[in-house]
Amino acid sequence: MRTALIVGGTGQIGRAAAGRLAGDGWEVTLAARNEPAGLDFPVHVLDRSEPGALDAAVGDGVDLLIDVVAYAPADARQLVALRGRVGSVIAVSSASVYADTGGLTFDSQEEGEFPRFPMPIGERQPTIAPGDETYSQRKRAIELALLEHEDLRATIVRPGAIHGPHARFSREWYFVKRILDGRRFVVLARRGASCFHTSSTENLAELIRLAARRPRRRVLNCADPSAPSASEIGRACAAALGAELVEVLLPGPEQGSLGDHPWNVPRPFVLDMTEATLDLGYRPAATFESAVAETCRWLVEHTRGHDWREALPEALAHMEPFFDYEAEDAFLRGL
Repeated sequence: MRTALIVGGTGQIGRAAAGRLAGDGWEVTLAARNEPAGLDFPVHVLDRSEPGALDAAVGDGVDLLIDVVAYAPADARQLVALRGRVGSVIAVSSASVYADTGGLTFDSQEEGEFPRFPMPIGERQPTIAPGDETYSQRKRAIELALLEHEDLRATIVRPGAIHGPHARFSREWYFVKRILDGRRFVVLARRGASCFHTSSTENLAELIRLAARRPRRRVLNCADPSAPSASEIGRACAAALGAELVEVLLPGPEQGSLGDHPWNVPRPFVLDMTEATLDLGYRPAATFESAVAETCRWLVEHTRGHDWREALPEALAHMEPFFDYEAEDAFLRGL
């Protein structure tokens, strides 16, 4: 039986990929810092920052190593060092590595300049220069480190805004929390039209399954079959929970935190899935609507009876400003 090791396997992508690979006949082991209860796969407790830890997890070798949590160039060096002991590697990168023809990237937002991307963005689009200062620079450095070795059959996967159950940070909480709190209105900047292409973990898992069948050096986008706007995401979340949110649409950008949200970009960011279709025969495993409904239901159960800040720890730093209900109510009273 073919063997697969998923580093970061107990998270949202790893769990989805494990299920799809197992259904395809793979013997799957998950590697993570801890071992949550209720998993259907063996877990190798792993802290990759410890010298030799990943090497020991691979043991005599595996047919496939999937790295969901490669965040630094040192992580790529670990994978490269395993050449000869792994049949192939699939590393989850990020679509944030893309740059426009003028050299603007997602990092340029800090200076108030958002890139002007084509619609949609293909894998041959220019990318950010590698480095170790920002998330996007580190992801690009990892990509290059893996792709430069001909004897390492590495597939790089570039998702957009990832969503799915078992997240530590879930953008959909922006709408789900409002529904659970009994809010009737939601204020959205840019008329709710911002579009940051979503990537369901089910679709990521399906692409990973197909890439595992045909290992070679490549880069592939992975995104949902539709690219919903912020308004469409909110409506899908509300529909999944049998609720309704009345949209109050700002004609321009956010006003402080008012109208801001996790998909808030001034120009569309949409990924092209042609390459995966031609290379792998990829077909989406889920629509955006069906996948986000599962995410919403999981969020309700996961946070039931808990402080959301503890249930979704990585969401705290990013999302707490989005829930300034007092400012929203003051704005609505003034309309």
